[in-house]
Amino acid sequence: MTQPPDQPPQQGGFGPPQDPPPQGGFGAPAPLPPAQPPQPQPGYGYPQQPGPYAQPGPAAPGTPGPYAAPGTPGPYAAPGTSGPYAAPGTPGPYAAPGTPGPYGQPQQPGPYGQQPGYGYPQQPQYPGAPGTPPPGGPRGPFKGRPALVIGAAVAALLVIGGTVYAVVGGDDGGKKKPVAQKSDSTGPTATATDTPVNPGDGSGDGGSDPEDLNAGRKPGEAKVLWYKTAPDAPGSGADAPGMWITGKTAVKAAYKQVFAYNVGDGDPTWSPLTFPQKICAVTPRKSADDKVVVAYMSGTSDRAKCNQLQQIDLNTGEKGWSGEVADGGLFDSAISVELTISGKTLMVGRSQSGTAYDLDTGKKLYDKKKYGTDCFPTAFAGGTGRLISVASCDATGSDEHDEIQSLDPATGKVKWTQKVKKGWTVARTYSVDPLVVYLTNEDKKAWNISAFTADGRFRSEVKVDEKFAPGCGWAILERDLQGCRAVAVDADTLYLPTDTTSGANEIVAISLATGKAKWRVKSPTDESMVPVETEGGKLVAYVHPSYDTGGQVVSIPTGGSGHQPTKLLQNPSGAAEIEDGFYDGAVDWADGRFYISSTRLNGKDDAKEKLMLAFGK
Repeated sequence: MTQPPDQPPQQGGFGPPQDPPPQGGFGAPAPLPPAQPPQPQPGYGYPQQPGPYAQPGPAAPGTPGPYAAPGTPGPYAAPGTSGPYAAPGTPGPYAAPGTPGPYGQPQQPGPYGQQPGYGYPQQPQYPGAPGTPPPGGPRGPFKGRPALVIGAAVAALLVIGGTVYAVVGGDDGGKKKPVAQKSDSTGPTATATDTPVNPGDGSGDGGSDPEDLNAGRKPGEAKVLWYKTAPDAPGSGADAPGMWITGKTAVKAAYKQVFAYNVGDGDPTWSPLTFPQKICAVTPRKSADDKVVVAYMSGTSDRAKCNQLQQIDLNTGEKGWSGEVADGGLFDSAISVELTISGKTLMVGRSQSGTAYDLDTGKKLYDKKKYGTDCFPTAFAGGTGRLISVASCDATGSDEHDEIQSLDPATGKVKWTQKVKKGWTVARTYSVDPLVVYLTNEDKKAWNISAFTADGRFRSEVKVDEKFAPGCGWAILERDLQGCRAVAVDADTLYLPTDTTSGANEIVAISLATGKAKWRVKSPTDESMVPVETEGGKLVAYVHPSYDTGGQVVSIPTGGSGHQPTKLLQNPSGAAEIEDGFYDGAVDWADGRFYISSTRLNGKDDAKEKLMLAFGK
């Protein structure tokens, strides 16, 4: 996986680090003046330049593997044991060290104990690269750091993007149980019109189309079904996390509000929900019955925490239960939380623990706390019937390492544990079912993508000589295991977009059984193409727009021998500039409609910033 010296990786991508980011791109935000928090840059697709957490390159020679030997008792396998894929001294599945690899160079020892790895030495570090992360690097300042390590940080102030947060430990006694709280904020669904509906202020109250985004629409082009102007936001900007599409409603969170629009015509389906403080976390995916949970800040002071929870029915706008997340203990603050849904369980992750709630009632189910001698659960990822926990263990000892656990979502019972060897960090989950994880080794400037079976056994590691750009964005106070959007996975295949500084890129289909490339397909235009989802034996992908040509939604057959994209939707050229200007855009494809929304508002009153667009025929 040799990388050209002048083509470093992108944020969330792979390969050696590179220079600070310019404007544009799907992944990493560009640096901003101190008065503003970090903001992703305009444009959807793969990242153009790395942020401070640019991912390292492939495994360097001699890098110890991240997984302990099979059969080792409990989660504390002795360091230095062989990987789980072959007995010590037995050649691994990728040939023994020194055996010529598939690209004409000797295979390198990989991150799986005795297994040879996949990659070559990388370039030197640079300020902010994995070996010298800025404050709150991939693990975050609190992740897996026991009291001895972060005690000195408790009295410090953490400054992120110009906003100062007090790092506060201890239990303030705020252990309120969620209390049912209903809302009567429902509204009728308006009838469709031929003109895109723009409410002008993001409130969903209907209105005219002063910009006429469908003017001059060419034959074969889809149309803008509706669009929404962003609501007011502070001059320093504001987050707009989450976008959820149901059979009838498109729901979007922005700053202190949650909006709902009819999927077909954009008229309001229910009145906006307004919260007393800014929304700071959301469940990235909805439940099977269209429920989500959002978290908002407890106040505006430096001591405010992201600990106020509210369940919402996406179809009706009805507020369900609400509650407050208590701190987990000393140095285990809810200043930042992660939310994930698995079946009927909501898991709320703090800096060193997690608490599970019944999604329907808000009843506390269990806590996932420190276990063993020194293992702190620091991140969670949920899916249909699956809940994955990642813990940081022995952070101050000689056996510092991560551990991956599969939990029963309903009870928290551990189904299996997989130890990750010292030096390796579980940074992302590309999928939880099947489980595909992305790991980094800062000291070795190495990365690894591994797939696992349902019972926790190693399945394969990616062995493709390529730089990828899965659009993972920022992870400041948490790992954000589910933060990658430009990636898709089905039962047997991982789909990743390649990285390119200009021109067309490719999507590579990688076998989860072997880790090898099955096929690859080039973008049909000179713009980047990224996976969106898989459905019915096909991969749906989004082709980024240019300045004067709208984006495309394409379908790519995943089986057989032909994998050429078929155009499902050609977005109108009249809206290309607006479509191309979304900050780190979130996208979705549902029932023949394509949705794109901003995940960060710039707060500039004169920008006429859009919150969301819907395209269709």
